[in-house]
Amino acid sequence: MTSSTGALLLLLLAAEGATIPFIGPLLGAHVFIGMLLVPPVAVKMGSMGYKIVRYYTGSVPYRLAGPPPLLRRLLGPLVVAATIVVLATGIALVLARPGSAGTFLQLHKLSFIVWFALMTVHVLIHLRRAGRSVTAEWTARRPGVGGRAARGLVLVLACAVGLALGVLSLRWAAPWAQWLMASPR
Repeated sequence: MTSSTGALLLLLLAAEGATIPFIGPLLGAHVFIGMLLVPPVAVKMGSMGYKIVRYYTGSVPYRLAGPPPLLRRLLGPLVVAATIVVLATGIALVLARPGSAGTFLQLHKLSFIVWFALMTVHVLIHLRRAGRSVTAEWTARRPGVGGRAARGLVLVLACAVGLALGVLSLRWAAPWAQWLMASPR
């Protein structure tokens, strides 16, 4: 699950990032993609959390694979925390009124900067093996890893829920779009 989910998240995050320089006219797309991201991010965090729990509870296959390198073990919790904060502040912004969301807006911007720095390092660490891993996920069975269809179904369901959230969020983003268009530059 983590390979395909990671590849999907990378594409969605790139699309989300592309909206930032043009946030005024692309606010609806920014909010839609942000809400679309929430379920696949939850799946990714759940998948990684499962692996961590299995490793630390002594599951033989996970113990034989060994722990991740030290940098990944140190970076992981920071990436998770920053991701939760940037998504939570984004959701809070969408639900808040434009004129009363100054603190959320500042927290969202600051958390994005921290998240972007951490995620850049995270992606660079994983980039080389990510392509091979995604290819192995969908073209050949990996030894000792079953459940490819179930992992695919979970990812499809997460995307369907994300699409529904994205569509619902467009209604919530409308006041923000009006506020942006009305505010002097």
